[in-house]
Amino acid sequence: MSVDEFVESKVLPEYRPLVAELRALIKESAPQAREVISYGLPMYIQRQTLCWISPGKTGISLGFTYGGSFEDRYRLLRGSAKHARHVRMRNPAQMNRPALEYYVEQALKRDAG
Repeated sequence: MSVDEFVESKVLPEYRPLVAELRALIKESAPQAREVISYGLPMYIQRQTLCWISPGKTGISLGFTYGGSFEDRYRLLRGSAKHARHVRMRNPAQMNRPALEYYVEQALKRDAG
């Protein structure tokens, strides 16, 4: 299954514009990252998984594998897992682009070693 097929079949229609915006942001911020379906979700991978998009019935989460170690000056990261953190959104208006670019930048730095 491609990411486009995933969006068409697994993302509620009202959240598809948000997913399109997130995909564009990640492609701009991490142009070398591969966009693949892994563990049933769209993931963005370079050496390691940078982030993923997770759809739900009440919104979309953009997750970061090592978000727990990120500087969170925007205070948007949520979650209680050992390492991973996510940002929840319902529409493109709730998308804090500077914050998400900042988190992707941190994921890239961590991935580079």
